[in-house]
Amino acid sequence: MALHWLVQGCQPGDSLLFHYSGHGSRQRNYNGDEVDGYDETLCPLDFETQGMIVDDEINAAIVRPIPHGVKLHAIIDACHSGTVLDLPFLCRMDRNGRYVWEDHRPRSGVWKGTSGGEVISFSGCDDDQTSADTSALSKITSTGAMTFCFIQAIERGQAGTYGSILNSMRSTLRSTGSGSGLGGGVTSLLGGGGGGGGVTSLLGMLLTGGSDTGGLRQEPQLTACEPFDVYTKPFSL
Repeated sequence: MALHWLVQGCQPGDSLLFHYSGHGSRQRNYNGDEVDGYDETLCPLDFETQGMIVDDEINAAIVRPIPHGVKLHAIIDACHSGTVLDLPFLCRMDRNGRYVWEDHRPRSGVWKGTSGGEVISFSGCDDDQTSADTSALSKITSTGAMTFCFIQAIERGQAGTYGSILNSMRSTLRSTGSGSGLGGGVTSLLGGGGGGGGVTSLLGMLLTGGSDTGGLRQEPQLTACEPFDVYTKPFSL
């Protein structure tokens, strides 16, 4: 209902924002529409009884209805969140900042784009990675690593373009991951990491912690409804 509320009645000139920090997972995709064979999911509080929110549902709720003249930004800080909006294109960037747009349009031909509007998503990690909840960045309290780095990029004036934000976030996470200050402070938001099959209990997620300790191996991702030059397009909410 909240997802539908966000886009309901939007008009040209509107700018929408969807931010989610929490648990994410993935489950086997059986219709062949996913490049990696998995649907990405968000885990609401009642997911054990009501199920997870699947990327197909998210796309149908807040991507496809966006009309011409409206833009939506999503900031998703969760495990396995790379393509959790099921957007048609993913910006595959290497460590030197070079990138290509990967085509993630389903082979079935199902439309995953908008109704003429613009949707761009920043996510905490690639589809096969986990996103950390750690005190290594703030030194004060445990924060979502991607959310912290996103805010920091803006505060440091490194948010001129989408490419500069993505590079800033990734370099901060790499330098933190290779530093000595991590210790046991890193807790994966999804215990167990890369298998992608079943989801552990919420209590298990909170207690078992990381799939990998000793470094932040997550790489924030950028996906969009249409490819664009990430180094010339100004970032603007």
